[in-house]
Amino acid sequence: MKKAALASRPFFARDFSLRGIYGILFLQISAKGVDFLYRVFLVEDDQGIANGIARLCADWGMQAHCAENLYDIMPEFAAHSPHLVLLDIALPFFNGYHWCAKIRRVSKVPILFLSSAADGMNMVMAMNLGADDFIAKPFDSAVLIAKIQALLRRAYDFGTGVNVLEHGGALLDTAQQTLCYGEKTVALSKNEFRILLVLMEHKGQVVSREMLMQKLWESESFVDENTLSVNVNRLRKRLEQVGLCDFIETKFGVGYLIRA
Repeated sequence: MKKAALASRPFFARDFSLRGIYGILFLQISAKGVDFLYRVFLVEDDQGIANGIARLCADWGMQAHCAENLYDIMPEFAAHSPHLVLLDIALPFFNGYHWCAKIRRVSKVPILFLSSAADGMNMVMAMNLGADDFIAKPFDSAVLIAKIQALLRRAYDFGTGVNVLEHGGALLDTAQQTLCYGEKTVALSKNEFRILLVLMEHKGQVVSREMLMQKLWESESFVDENTLSVNVNRLRKRLEQVGLCDFIETKFGVGYLIRA
C-alpha cells in the first residue's frame, strides 16, 4: 500500500548544485512504480566527462551505460536497449554522425548530441541525421538534465518501448520488424519476424519446430509442418539479402539453431 502511494507522486532528485538555477527539479516516476529506471546509453571518449554524466544520471533516477567499444557501439546499444542516447561528435574511429545514422536505421530512440563543435553547421547536420537535440560543451548540469527529461517525456509519455536484439552484428528491431546488417536493412513479414525473434531470443539453443509452430499459432496464422518450412526458407532468403548466409542452422528431426 505504501509503495503504491509513493508510485503515484513525483520524488525529488538529489540536489547537488542544481537548486540555485532551476529551484527544485523533479523527475516524474513511471506509472509502473518507483523501481522504474530509464536507461541512458552514453557514447563519449572523455572518461572524466562520461563518468560525471553517469553519476548525474544515477542521481536523477536513470541508469547510464558508457560505451566501451567505440569501434562498434551497436552490439552494446542493442544489449543495453536504452531509452535515450547521449552522443559526442568527435570520437575515435567513427564520428558521432556515423553512429547517429546507424542507430536511426534500427531505432527511433531519442538522441541528444553533446559536443564542443557547437556551430550552426554541426547542429544542422546532427538534426538532419536524426538527432533530437543538441547541447554544447561545456554544459550546465541542470540544462543537460532538463533536456534529457524533456526528450524522455516526449518519447515515452504514451508508453513507447525500445527493443533491439543483436547477434553477430545483426540488429532486429522488434518495433519496426526489420533486420539490419552492415549497411543493409530488410523488412520482415509477420511470420518471418516471429520466427527470427524466437530464434534470436534462444540463440545458442535448438528451438523445436513444435515451439515455432506454437508461436506462429499465437498470431492466429494457420501453421502446419509444411507452412513452417516455407516460412523458414523465406526467412533465410531475407537474411541472404543483407549478407547473412547460414545464419540459421537446421537440426534435422529437431528444429533450428542460431549459434551463440
